Amino acid sequence: MTTRSARSSKGPTLPPALEAIANSVIETKLPNGLRIRLLPNTNAPTCSYYTFFRVGSRNERPGTTGISHLFEHMMFNGAKRYGPGEFDSTLESNGGTSNAYTSNDLTVYYEDFRSEALEKVVDLESDRMRSLNITPKMLASERQVVMEERRMRVDNEAEGVMDEELATLVYKAHPYRWPVIGWMGDIENISRDECMSYFRTYYAPNNATIFVSGDFDPKATLKLIKRYYGSIKAGPPAPAVLDSEPEQKGERRATVKYPAQAPGLLVAWRGPPATDADTLTLDVLQYALSVGQSSRLTKALVYEQETAVSVQVDWSWRIDPGLFFISVELKPGADPAKTEAALYAQLERIAQEGLTQRELEKAQNNLSMMMFKELVTNNARAHSLGNYEMMLGSWRAGLALPLRYEAVTSEQIKAVATKYLSADRRSVVTLVPTPEASA
Repeated sequence: MTTRSARSSKGPTLPPALEAIANSVIETKLPNGLRIRLLPNTNAPTCSYYTFFRVGSRNERPGTTGISHLFEHMMFNGAKRYGPGEFDSTLESNGGTSNAYTSNDLTVYYEDFRSEALEKVVDLESDRMRSLNITPKMLASERQVVMEERRMRVDNEAEGVMDEELATLVYKAHPYRWPVIGWMGDIENISRDECMSYFRTYYAPNNATIFVSGDFDPKATLKLIKRYYGSIKAGPPAPAVLDSEPEQKGERRATVKYPAQAPGLLVAWRGPPATDADTLTLDVLQYALSVGQSSRLTKALVYEQETAVSVQVDWSWRIDPGLFFISVELKPGADPAKTEAALYAQLERIAQEGLTQRELEKAQNNLSMMMFKELVTNNARAHSLGNYEMMLGSWRAGLALPLRYEAVTSEQIKAVATKYLSADRRSVVTLVPTPEASA
């Protein structure tokens, strides 16, 4: 096991305010492949413990869609040392809380607790990585929970139906086309054998990275993690995910008819992967378009056109080319075509003229402030640096982002708007309220 401090690491230049954080990071890797990142912080006697598994809906296949999210639930239901229901009860009795989430690319588990409970958390987490007990009864129970969650979040929600329709328009071949929660038929039929194979491959130490942030002794903590995790066997290499997505050669459209009070719009374009330099320029554009009451689209569609209630722009990093999408909630009776034309007019202006200096600086300032705020608490620091490492390949690359955002120019904004947000690359879903909504 080789351990090193980040002080000796070469990497991108960081803002002076973040150098202290970078210099405090201790990183190592166990022989079984488990990566460990320690972030000491003595401001309060608390810790946050994050386990990042590099697995999400991107790693699934037709027939097992939703299995990553299903595991998010099953991981809390008993292993060799701590049986069903004991994970949360043991953690809570030690003053801690836990949660988890699944995305297209990752599954993440985390705990917040008093520093004195660190060994207990290491014991709990290593127990379920080593010997999760996937019984037929437990699988059947969690299957029903996930199916009900899908009914609530997707089948009975206009936004969920629209999101699924949009993904199948944008992606024709890539696994991003199916929802993270999975298709109902697949959730119903995932077998225990498929779960066992999935667990051995994706929940193995060589597919995991641990970030610990808080008040702890680094040397003692490394010994603790090595003692509890060191004997867990590495799993087989995860199969490569092929990106066979064909080039889009024209606009794609779909209409969703649903009992809603007002029409809606989703417009999306396929963007670059997180590691592409254009990703950061699109970050700035996202903030300029929709963050704040004076943002470009909010001002144009909500206050000037007065056809929309709200506008949201989402550009979330992904391992493979992700989605830059705009969601518009319209006023009851508003004409979606009019709002859509006004939206495209604004995007065309940006492609031709870029952003004003004030818009550019505001977006850059908001992005930097958001980043600094994410590094204040133990939980947010572990979460942020973990995501930087998972998506960018290095947590240090994430700490360099404020300087990179400051360097984005209006010319670069024009270039990415022209390159990615063209008419031939867009996919559009229109929500049309059905008569039963008014009834």
